[in-house]
Amino acid sequence: MNKTHSLILSLLVVAQVATHNSAAATYPDGRPAAHLRMEAHDQGIVLRHGDGPAQCDVLGARDVWVFEVGGTYYLHYDGAGPKGWLTCLATSTDLIHWTKKGPVLDFGAPGEDDSASASYGVTYFDGKTWHMFYLGTPHTSPAPDLIPAFPYLTMKARSAFPAGPWIKQKEVIPFRTKAGTYYSATASPGQIIRQGAAYLMFFSASTDNPIERTLGIARTRNLDGPWTVEPEPIVPPAEQVENTSLYFEPANQTWFLFTNHIGLEGFEYTDAVWVYWTKDLNQWNPADKAVVLDGGNCTWSRKCIGLPSVVKVKDRLAILYDAPGGDSKSHMHRDVGLAWLNLPLVPPTKTP
Repeated sequence: MNKTHSLILSLLVVAQVATHNSAAATYPDGRPAAHLRMEAHDQGIVLRHGDGPAQCDVLGARDVWVFEVGGTYYLHYDGAGPKGWLTCLATSTDLIHWTKKGPVLDFGAPGEDDSASASYGVTYFDGKTWHMFYLGTPHTSPAPDLIPAFPYLTMKARSAFPAGPWIKQKEVIPFRTKAGTYYSATASPGQIIRQGAAYLMFFSASTDNPIERTLGIARTRNLDGPWTVEPEPIVPPAEQVENTSLYFEPANQTWFLFTNHIGLEGFEYTDAVWVYWTKDLNQWNPADKAVVLDGGNCTWSRKCIGLPSVVKVKDRLAILYDAPGGDSKSHMHRDVGLAWLNLPLVPPTKTP
């Protein structure tokens, strides 16, 4: 290839990147958009709903949490069953072929905070015990969908093994929603990172009427005790993001926080996976963000992309997510997809 040809190709690539970056989504209510992209390569659907034990996911599989132990990948996902949504387990050795194990949590008793749903099970291993922080709520939409409804609460279970059995710790109340704050309607679990002697949870927060979603930090030194919630979120509620999965890149000492963006087109729905980055877990700039996966690079869902969970696999970062497929924006009948990013992760370059 001669230098002229090489220069022309380079200019074309720059033009394509600039065009892609400038084509960020716009929203009718003016909520912020991500103008940069960190393009994931989508592999497609790896787990379909409908055939879980005892109809546990007959109406959908979504809201994933993946972790690896001894070469086995454990996938917690919300199985939408005939009685509501519960955390279900599937296992794999390659992230592509999964064996469904069924629900690992059950509904709470009438009147308890998880009586209508015990879902989205986030895990942390402290070296001795497996801790699960899960979403509980006493409210859902009408049958048959039974979609969890506000308040979204953080609840606790523990196990000696990554696959369970999980024992609910009803006496442990990590934190709760609080009137008049950015977490008045949602205070649901997210990724836990140990920092020194303390633990930081990057939890989902929202208000109601209007619904504004963001991410906050809760802190504790005791995983079986109460957490202290920071008075301000890490990004403004106007960002409209929820749920967290973090990856630390040693090559540049940068934290990458993957989250689900809520878009607006006729009504609100999950429209993309975004990523924010920082070198300081306690300081986040809302301008430092990019789109990772949306209808533009997902191979099977053109409108709606659900929340992400990431795990390192050799020289790549795997992103598990859910989506309903096609042009659907539905909460229901979702499947689980897999996308990839090459490592090391580098924040995308800002365009002029």
